[in-house]
Amino acid sequence: MPIPPFDKMFRPVLELASHEPITRTSANEAMTRLFKLTPAEIEEKLASGGSKMRNRTGWAMTFLTKAALIERVAPKTYRATSRGVEFLKAHPHGFTEVELRAIPGYEEAWEAGRQKRLANAANKPEADTVTQPLSETPEEIIEHQVKALNSIARERLLQAILDQSPEFFEHLVLEVLEAMGYGGKLAAATEHLGQSGDEGIDGRINQDALGLDQILVQAKRYAPDNVVGRPAIQGFVGSLAGQGVSKGVFITTSSFADGARDYVMRGSALKVVLIDGEMLIDLMLKHGIGCRVKQKYEVFEMDQNYFDESD
Repeated sequence: MPIPPFDKMFRPVLELASHEPITRTSANEAMTRLFKLTPAEIEEKLASGGSKMRNRTGWAMTFLTKAALIERVAPKTYRATSRGVEFLKAHPHGFTEVELRAIPGYEEAWEAGRQKRLANAANKPEADTVTQPLSETPEEIIEHQVKALNSIARERLLQAILDQSPEFFEHLVLEVLEAMGYGGKLAAATEHLGQSGDEGIDGRINQDALGLDQILVQAKRYAPDNVVGRPAIQGFVGSLAGQGVSKGVFITTSSFADGARDYVMRGSALKVVLIDGEMLIDLMLKHGIGCRVKQKYEVFEMDQNYFDESD
């Protein structure tokens, strides 16, 4: 089954801790067995690189600790409290954070303002968080909200490009290719063409000072539903051959039909790379073209190795 939300682990972790002392490692192993995770699910990672299952198990233990349902009895080791044992009996079918909030002292155990920050992060009124169970860990909430903000930024970038002139777009794609390292350190390595008589070629990149190694560029500022088909790519390849150039990049704000991609993948003496709108936005974000980093946040965690005693 899929990795369960961390609040689904509240009761099984508490029950485990009522029978024997647990650590984060032993609890994670027990939950992995209980929920019958596949090897792929066990290996699933957060965007930050840590194990998603271990992260959720750890947060389940943290929430139970804040509620005083389990307590630390030795370094890295926890056991159910008498309150925890009674809580188990009162909730035989499981519980969420909604029930934890009703425990005296639970809210005070968290730093001031936690509920408000979680409400803002989830873009919900604070009152809603009182009735809605929290099934994502704080790291997952952060990751999802960052993805949502970046998704909005991507949409705005694409729309801004579509609102500009075709000539603006032609200059933009050359700037992106320059930022990727094409043209090297040559002065005036890129040349905007896009004039009549250029066989539909919008730009040229010189990879060496003498222009012996060139890349030709075609840029199409199309609406998302205007898919680039095979005929357009065939025409571009013909233009490359006509100018005696073996490398080309076709960039569009829309996408490419399967026939267009298949034509390029068949292979020939000419090397053509296709960049669609999604990939173009990826490259703009990566190289900071038309966008900037709005805010950086630092999230700290304890370095357990620092506190572990050496053998």
